[in-house]
Amino acid sequence: MEAHLAQWLNLALRWSHVITGIAWIGTSFYFNWLNSRLAPPERSEPGVAGELWSVHGGGFYRVVKYAVAPAHLPRTLHWFKWEAYATWITGFVLLALIYYVGAASFLVDPGTARISPAAGVAVGIATLVASWLVYDALCRSPLGARPLILASLLFVLGTALAWGLTRLLSPRAAYIHVGAAIGTIMAANVLMVIIPSQKEMVAAMAQGRPPDAELGKQAALRSLHNNYLTLPVLFIMVSSHYPATYGHPLNWAILAGLAVIGVGTRHWFNLRNQGRRNAWLLPAAALGLVALALATRPRSDTGGAGASFADVRVIVARRCAGCHSSAPTQPGTPVAPLGVVLDTPDQIQASAPRILAVAVDAQTMPLGNLTGMTPDERALLGKWIRAGAPLK
Repeated sequence: MEAHLAQWLNLALRWSHVITGIAWIGTSFYFNWLNSRLAPPERSEPGVAGELWSVHGGGFYRVVKYAVAPAHLPRTLHWFKWEAYATWITGFVLLALIYYVGAASFLVDPGTARISPAAGVAVGIATLVASWLVYDALCRSPLGARPLILASLLFVLGTALAWGLTRLLSPRAAYIHVGAAIGTIMAANVLMVIIPSQKEMVAAMAQGRPPDAELGKQAALRSLHNNYLTLPVLFIMVSSHYPATYGHPLNWAILAGLAVIGVGTRHWFNLRNQGRRNAWLLPAAALGLVALALATRPRSDTGGAGASFADVRVIVARRCAGCHSSAPTQPGTPVAPLGVVLDTPDQIQASAPRILAVAVDAQTMPLGNLTGMTPDERALLGKWIRAGAPLK
Protein backbone atom coordinates (compact mmCIF):
# COMPACT_ATOMS: atom_id res chain seq x y z
CA MET A 1 0.00 0.00 0.00
CA GLU A 2 2.87 2.40 0.76
CA ALA A 3 4.28 1.91 -2.74
CA HIS A 4 0.82 2.50 -4.19
CA LEU A 5 0.41 5.75 -2.27
CA ALA A 6 3.92 6.83 -3.28
CA GLN A 7 2.92 6.40 -6.93
CA TRP A 8 -0.10 8.65 -6.42
CA LEU A 9 1.97 11.22 -4.53
CA ASN A 10 4.42 11.20 -7.44
CA LEU A 11 1.53 11.73 -9.86
CA ALA A 12 0.04 14.60 -7.84
CA LEU A 13 3.39 16.38 -7.51
CA ARG A 14 4.34 15.88 -11.15
CA TRP A 15 0.95 17.11 -12.35
CA SER A 16 1.15 20.15 -10.08
CA HIS A 17 4.68 20.85 -11.28
CA VAL A 18 3.60 20.73 -14.92
CA ILE A 19 0.50 22.88 -14.32
CA THR A 20 2.36 25.61 -12.43
CA GLY A 21 5.26 25.41 -14.88
CA ILE A 22 2.87 26.02 -17.79
CA ALA A 23 1.45 29.05 -15.97
CA TRP A 24 4.93 30.45 -15.25
CA ILE A 25 6.33 29.91 -18.72
CA GLY A 26 3.12 31.22 -20.25
CA THR A 27 3.41 34.54 -18.41
CA SER A 28 7.10 34.77 -19.31
CA PHE A 29 6.39 34.24 -22.99
CA TYR A 30 3.43 36.63 -22.97
CA PHE A 31 5.12 39.55 -21.22
CA ASN A 32 8.27 39.28 -23.33
CA TRP A 33 6.09 39.20 -26.44
CA LEU A 34 4.14 42.18 -25.08
CA ASN A 35 7.29 44.25 -24.50
CA SER A 36 8.41 43.54 -28.05
CA ARG A 37 5.07 44.52 -29.59
CA LEU A 38 4.44 47.81 -27.78
CA ALA A 39 4.04 50.80 -30.08
CA PRO A 40 3.94 54.55 -29.36
CA PRO A 41 0.44 55.49 -28.17
CA GLU A 42 -1.94 57.02 -30.69
CA ARG A 43 -2.60 59.83 -28.22
CA SER A 44 0.23 61.21 -26.14
CA GLU A 45 -0.12 60.37 -22.45
CA PRO A 46 2.29 61.49 -19.71
CA GLY A 47 4.77 58.77 -18.79
CA VAL A 48 3.40 56.19 -21.25
CA ALA A 49 6.16 54.33 -23.11
CA GLY A 50 3.91 52.30 -25.39
CA GLU A 51 0.58 50.60 -25.94
CA LEU A 52 -0.78 47.48 -27.55
CA TRP A 53 -4.22 46.71 -28.94
CA SER A 54 -5.26 43.06 -29.24
CA VAL A 55 -8.36 40.95 -29.69
CA HIS A 56 -9.00 37.63 -27.99
CA GLY A 57 -12.05 35.58 -27.12
CA GLY A 58 -14.42 38.06 -28.71
CA GLY A 59 -13.11 41.09 -26.80
CA PHE A 60 -10.79 44.02 -27.50
CA TYR A 61 -7.94 44.80 -25.11
CA ARG A 62 -5.70 47.81 -24.71
CA VAL A 63 -2.49 47.36 -22.73
CA VAL A 64 -0.43 50.38 -21.72
CA LYS A 65 3.13 50.29 -20.39
CA TYR A 66 4.63 53.20 -18.45
CA ALA A 67 8.25 54.20 -18.84
CA VAL A 68 8.64 53.94 -15.06
CA ALA A 69 5.29 54.12 -13.24
CA PRO A 70 1.90 55.88 -13.46
CA ALA A 71 1.30 59.12 -11.62
CA HIS A 72 -0.96 57.43 -9.08
CA LEU A 73 -0.91 53.92 -7.61
CA PRO A 74 -3.90 51.95 -8.95
CA ARG A 75 -6.43 50.45 -6.56
CA THR A 76 -5.75 46.89 -7.76
CA LEU A 77 -2.31 45.72 -8.86
CA HIS A 78 -1.80 42.16 -10.07
CA TRP A 79 1.47 40.39 -9.25
CA PHE A 80 3.00 37.42 -11.03
CA LYS A 81 5.10 35.44 -8.58
CA TRP A 82 3.27 32.38 -7.27
CA GLU A 83 3.59 30.61 -10.60
CA ALA A 84 7.36 30.67 -10.14
CA TYR A 85 7.32 29.78 -6.46
CA ALA A 86 4.84 26.91 -6.89
CA THR A 87 6.80 25.50 -9.83
CA TRP A 88 10.03 25.45 -7.83
CA ILE A 89 8.44 24.06 -4.65
CA THR A 90 6.66 21.20 -6.43
CA GLY A 91 9.79 20.51 -8.46
CA PHE A 92 12.02 20.34 -5.41
CA VAL A 93 9.62 18.09 -3.50
CA LEU A 94 9.43 15.81 -6.54
CA LEU A 95 13.23 15.83 -6.77
CA ALA A 96 13.48 14.85 -3.10
CA LEU A 97 10.81 12.15 -3.38
CA ILE A 98 12.40 10.41 -6.37
CA TYR A 99 16.11 11.15 -6.22
CA TYR A 100 16.81 11.74 -2.52
CA VAL A 101 14.45 9.26 -0.87
CA GLY A 102 15.32 6.73 -3.58
CA ALA A 103 18.96 7.81 -3.82
CA ALA A 104 20.35 4.27 -3.99
CA SER A 105 18.26 3.53 -7.09
CA PHE A 106 18.04 6.86 -8.90
CA LEU A 107 20.70 9.28 -7.65
CA VAL A 108 23.97 7.35 -7.44
CA ASP A 109 25.40 4.73 -9.75
CA PRO A 110 28.39 2.57 -8.74
CA GLY A 111 29.32 2.37 -12.41
CA THR A 112 29.77 6.15 -12.48
CA ALA A 113 31.29 6.96 -9.08
CA ARG A 114 31.47 5.13 -5.78
CA ILE A 115 29.83 7.69 -3.53
CA SER A 116 27.24 7.05 -0.87
CA PRO A 117 23.59 8.05 -1.29
CA ALA A 118 24.06 10.67 1.45
CA ALA A 119 27.02 12.16 -0.40
CA GLY A 120 24.97 12.20 -3.59
CA VAL A 121 22.18 14.13 -1.85
CA ALA A 122 24.74 16.62 -0.52
CA VAL A 123 26.14 17.11 -4.03
CA GLY A 124 22.64 17.67 -5.39
CA ILE A 125 21.62 20.29 -2.84
CA ALA A 126 25.01 22.04 -3.01
CA THR A 127 24.58 22.27 -6.79
CA LEU A 128 21.34 24.21 -6.43
CA VAL A 129 22.73 26.66 -3.87
CA ALA A 130 26.08 27.22 -5.58
CA SER A 131 24.51 27.71 -9.01
CA TRP A 132 22.39 30.62 -7.79
CA LEU A 133 25.21 32.25 -5.83
CA VAL A 134 27.63 32.12 -8.78
CA TYR A 135 25.03 33.31 -11.30
CA ASP A 136 23.83 36.18 -9.11
CA ALA A 137 27.40 37.30 -8.35
CA LEU A 138 28.23 37.39 -12.06
CA CYS A 139 25.06 39.35 -12.87
CA ARG A 140 25.91 41.94 -10.20
CA SER A 141 29.51 42.22 -11.40
CA PRO A 142 30.62 44.47 -14.29
CA LEU A 143 29.95 41.49 -16.58
CA GLY A 144 26.24 42.07 -15.98
CA ALA A 145 26.41 45.03 -18.35
CA ARG A 146 28.03 42.92 -21.09
CA PRO A 147 25.37 40.38 -22.05
CA LEU A 148 27.31 38.46 -24.70
CA ILE A 149 30.32 37.87 -22.45
CA LEU A 150 28.05 37.02 -19.52
CA ALA A 151 26.03 34.54 -21.58
CA SER A 152 29.22 32.90 -22.91
CA LEU A 153 30.67 32.53 -19.43
CA LEU A 154 27.41 31.14 -18.03
CA PHE A 155 27.30 28.61 -20.87
CA VAL A 156 30.84 27.46 -20.11
CA LEU A 157 30.07 27.17 -16.39
CA GLY A 158 26.81 25.33 -17.10
CA THR A 159 28.62 22.88 -19.38
CA ALA A 160 31.27 22.34 -16.71
CA LEU A 161 28.50 21.67 -14.18
CA ALA A 162 26.94 19.09 -16.49
CA TRP A 163 30.32 17.42 -17.02
CA GLY A 164 31.04 17.31 -13.29
CA LEU A 165 27.63 15.94 -12.32
CA THR A 166 27.83 13.17 -14.93
CA ARG A 167 31.06 12.07 -13.19
CA LEU A 168 29.43 11.93 -9.74
CA LEU A 169 25.74 11.04 -10.12
CA SER A 170 23.77 8.66 -12.27
CA PRO A 171 23.38 10.04 -15.80
CA ARG A 172 19.65 10.58 -15.39
CA ALA A 173 20.12 12.34 -12.04
CA ALA A 174 22.90 14.50 -13.47
CA TYR A 175 20.58 15.84 -16.15
CA ILE A 176 17.78 16.46 -13.68
CA HIS A 177 20.09 18.37 -11.34
CA VAL A 178 21.31 20.63 -14.14
CA GLY A 179 17.65 21.38 -14.82
CA ALA A 180 16.99 21.89 -11.11
CA ALA A 181 19.93 24.32 -10.96
CA ILE A 182 18.49 26.31 -13.88
CA GLY A 183 15.03 26.24 -12.29
CA THR A 184 16.50 27.45 -9.00
CA ILE A 185 18.18 30.37 -10.76
CA MET A 186 14.92 31.28 -12.49
CA ALA A 187 12.83 31.09 -9.31
CA ALA A 188 15.45 32.95 -7.28
CA ASN A 189 15.48 35.68 -9.92
CA VAL A 190 11.80 36.19 -9.17
CA LEU A 191 12.15 35.91 -5.38
CA MET A 192 15.40 37.82 -4.89
CA VAL A 193 15.45 40.43 -7.67
CA ILE A 194 12.23 40.87 -9.65
CA ILE A 195 9.67 40.97 -6.84
CA PRO A 196 11.85 43.04 -4.41
CA SER A 197 12.45 45.58 -7.19
CA GLN A 198 8.74 45.80 -7.90
CA LYS A 199 7.89 46.07 -4.20
CA GLU A 200 10.34 48.95 -3.77
CA MET A 201 8.87 50.78 -6.74
CA VAL A 202 5.33 50.35 -5.38
CA ALA A 203 6.46 51.47 -1.91
CA ALA A 204 8.06 54.58 -3.42
CA MET A 205 4.80 55.49 -5.11
CA ALA A 206 2.80 54.89 -1.92
CA GLN A 207 5.17 57.22 -0.04
CA GLY A 208 5.11 59.90 -2.73
CA ARG A 209 8.71 59.25 -3.83
CA PRO A 210 9.70 58.88 -7.49
CA PRO A 211 10.31 55.17 -8.27
CA ASP A 212 13.85 54.15 -9.15
CA ALA A 213 13.84 53.30 -12.86
CA GLU A 214 17.06 51.30 -12.44
CA LEU A 215 15.22 48.76 -10.31
CA GLY A 216 12.75 48.24 -13.11
CA LYS A 217 15.59 47.69 -15.58
CA GLN A 218 17.22 45.08 -13.33
CA ALA A 219 13.93 43.23 -12.92
CA ALA A 220 13.33 43.31 -16.68
CA LEU A 221 16.84 41.97 -17.35
CA ARG A 222 16.42 39.01 -14.98
CA SER A 223 13.01 38.33 -16.52
CA LEU A 224 14.66 38.20 -19.94
CA HIS A 225 17.27 35.76 -18.61
CA ASN A 226 14.45 33.52 -17.40
CA ASN A 227 12.82 33.73 -20.81
CA TYR A 228 15.93 32.37 -22.53
CA LEU A 229 16.35 29.56 -20.00
CA THR A 230 12.83 28.16 -20.47
CA LEU A 231 13.44 25.88 -23.46
CA PRO A 232 16.59 24.19 -22.09
CA VAL A 233 14.86 23.51 -18.77
CA LEU A 234 11.76 22.20 -20.56
CA PHE A 235 13.89 19.60 -22.35
CA ILE A 236 15.47 18.50 -19.08
CA MET A 237 12.01 18.09 -17.54
CA VAL A 238 11.23 15.39 -20.13
CA SER A 239 14.79 14.07 -20.57
CA SER A 240 14.17 10.92 -18.52
CA HIS A 241 12.14 9.63 -21.49
CA TYR A 242 15.19 9.88 -23.78
CA PRO A 243 18.00 7.62 -22.50
CA ALA A 244 19.88 8.08 -25.77
CA THR A 245 20.77 11.58 -24.50
CA TYR A 246 21.62 11.16 -20.81
CA GLY A 247 22.91 7.61 -21.29
CA HIS A 248 25.42 8.53 -24.01
CA PRO A 249 29.15 8.64 -23.07
CA LEU A 250 29.14 12.30 -24.15
CA ASN A 251 25.91 13.11 -22.31
CA TRP A 252 27.26 16.39 -20.96
CA ALA A 253 28.13 17.59 -24.48
CA ILE A 254 24.72 16.53 -25.79
CA LEU A 255 23.05 18.55 -23.05
CA ALA A 256 25.22 21.57 -23.90
CA GLY A 257 24.28 21.24 -27.57
CA LEU A 258 20.58 20.96 -26.81
CA ALA A 259 20.83 24.02 -24.56
CA VAL A 260 22.33 26.05 -27.41
CA ILE A 261 19.56 24.84 -29.74
CA GLY A 262 16.91 25.79 -27.17
CA VAL A 263 18.35 29.25 -26.54
CA GLY A 264 18.76 29.81 -30.29
CA THR A 265 15.14 28.86 -30.89
CA ARG A 266 13.96 31.22 -28.16
CA HIS A 267 16.13 34.00 -29.62
CA TRP A 268 14.51 33.50 -33.03
CA PHE A 269 11.07 34.01 -31.48
CA ASN A 270 12.23 37.06 -29.54
CA LEU A 271 13.70 38.64 -32.68
CA ARG A 272 10.54 37.87 -34.59
CA ASN A 273 8.42 39.47 -31.86
CA GLN A 274 10.52 42.60 -32.23
CA GLY A 275 9.87 42.67 -35.97
CA ARG A 276 13.47 41.71 -36.75
CA ARG A 277 13.24 38.94 -39.31
CA ASN A 278 15.94 36.31 -39.11
CA ALA A 279 15.79 33.69 -41.83
CA TRP A 280 18.65 31.45 -40.77
CA LEU A 281 18.48 31.07 -36.97
CA LEU A 282 15.54 28.64 -36.71
CA PRO A 283 16.68 26.42 -39.62
CA ALA A 284 20.17 26.42 -38.11
CA ALA A 285 18.71 25.19 -34.79
CA ALA A 286 16.84 22.43 -36.64
CA LEU A 287 19.96 21.39 -38.55
CA GLY A 288 21.90 21.45 -35.28
CA LEU A 289 19.41 19.02 -33.76
CA VAL A 290 19.76 16.68 -36.75
CA ALA A 291 23.56 16.92 -36.65
CA LEU A 292 23.58 16.18 -32.92
CA ALA A 293 21.40 13.11 -33.43
CA LEU A 294 23.63 11.80 -36.23
CA ALA A 295 26.90 12.55 -34.43
CA THR A 296 25.82 10.67 -31.32
CA ARG A 297 24.28 7.67 -33.08
CA PRO A 298 25.60 4.44 -31.50
CA ARG A 299 27.68 2.20 -33.73
CA SER A 300 26.15 -1.10 -34.75
CA ASP A 301 28.16 -4.11 -33.65
CA THR A 302 27.11 -7.15 -35.60
CA GLY A 303 30.43 -8.96 -35.40
CA GLY A 304 31.08 -12.15 -33.48
CA ALA A 305 28.89 -15.15 -32.91
CA GLY A 306 25.16 -14.67 -32.61
CA ALA A 307 23.31 -15.00 -29.32
CA SER A 308 20.61 -17.55 -28.65
CA PHE A 309 17.28 -16.63 -27.14
CA ALA A 310 17.89 -19.16 -24.40
CA ASP A 311 20.86 -17.10 -23.18
CA VAL A 312 18.90 -13.86 -23.55
CA ARG A 313 15.99 -15.18 -21.51
CA VAL A 314 18.30 -16.10 -18.63
CA ILE A 315 19.74 -12.56 -18.59
CA VAL A 316 16.28 -10.98 -18.67
CA ALA A 317 15.08 -13.24 -15.84
CA ARG A 318 18.11 -12.44 -13.64
CA ARG A 319 18.56 -8.75 -14.36
CA CYS A 320 15.21 -7.33 -15.52
CA ALA A 321 12.21 -9.41 -14.44
CA GLY A 322 12.41 -8.35 -10.80
CA CYS A 323 10.70 -5.12 -11.88
CA HIS A 324 9.42 -5.89 -15.37
CA SER A 325 7.01 -8.65 -14.54
CA SER A 326 3.28 -9.05 -14.07
CA ALA A 327 4.17 -9.79 -10.43
CA PRO A 328 7.33 -7.75 -9.59
CA THR A 329 9.53 -9.01 -6.77
CA GLN A 330 11.61 -5.84 -6.41
CA PRO A 331 10.64 -3.97 -3.19
CA GLY A 332 8.88 -0.68 -3.88
CA THR A 333 7.79 -1.73 -7.37
CA PRO A 334 4.07 -2.58 -7.21
CA VAL A 335 3.65 -2.75 -11.00
CA ALA A 336 5.99 -3.03 -13.95
CA PRO A 337 7.47 0.42 -14.77
CA LEU A 338 5.91 1.96 -17.88
CA GLY A 339 3.88 -1.20 -18.29
CA VAL A 340 6.87 -3.10 -19.72
CA VAL A 341 6.42 -6.78 -18.83
CA LEU A 342 9.10 -9.33 -19.80
CA ASP A 343 7.57 -12.64 -18.69
CA THR A 344 7.08 -14.41 -22.03
CA PRO A 345 9.23 -14.81 -25.16
CA ASP A 346 6.79 -12.71 -27.19
CA GLN A 347 6.89 -9.90 -24.60
CA ILE A 348 10.70 -9.91 -24.58
CA GLN A 349 10.83 -9.84 -28.38
CA ALA A 350 8.29 -6.99 -28.57
CA SER A 351 10.36 -4.96 -26.08
CA ALA A 352 13.66 -5.61 -27.88
CA PRO A 353 14.04 -2.03 -29.26
CA ARG A 354 13.46 -0.58 -25.77
CA ILE A 355 15.94 -3.04 -24.24
CA LEU A 356 18.52 -2.06 -26.88
CA ALA A 357 18.06 1.65 -26.11
CA VAL A 358 18.21 1.56 -22.31
CA ALA A 359 20.18 -1.58 -21.40
CA VAL A 360 22.66 -1.85 -24.27
CA ASP A 361 23.29 1.58 -25.82
CA ALA A 362 22.55 3.97 -22.94
CA GLN A 363 23.22 1.38 -20.21
CA THR A 364 20.87 3.20 -17.86
CA MET A 365 18.93 0.07 -17.00
CA PRO A 366 18.71 -1.71 -14.62
CA LEU A 367 18.43 1.39 -12.41
CA GLY A 368 21.72 1.88 -10.63
CA ASN A 369 22.59 -1.56 -12.03
CA LEU A 370 21.25 -2.99 -8.77
CA THR A 371 20.94 -6.42 -10.34
CA GLY A 372 24.54 -6.39 -11.58
CA MET A 373 24.16 -6.71 -15.36
CA THR A 374 27.66 -7.26 -16.78
CA PRO A 375 29.20 -5.74 -19.93
CA ASP A 376 29.25 -9.20 -21.53
CA GLU A 377 25.53 -9.59 -20.86
CA ARG A 378 24.79 -6.20 -22.39
CA ALA A 379 26.88 -7.13 -25.45
CA LEU A 380 25.02 -10.41 -25.81
CA LEU A 381 21.66 -8.65 -25.64
CA GLY A 382 22.84 -6.21 -28.29
CA LYS A 383 23.95 -8.97 -30.66
CA TRP A 384 20.65 -10.79 -30.28
CA ILE A 385 18.55 -7.68 -30.91
CA ARG A 386 20.63 -6.45 -33.84
CA ALA A 387 20.36 -9.92 -35.39
CA GLY A 388 16.59 -9.46 -35.49
CA ALA A 389 15.66 -10.72 -31.99
CA PRO A 390 14.90 -14.31 -33.12
CA LEU A 391 13.13 -16.63 -30.71
CA LYS A 392 14.90 -19.71 -32.02
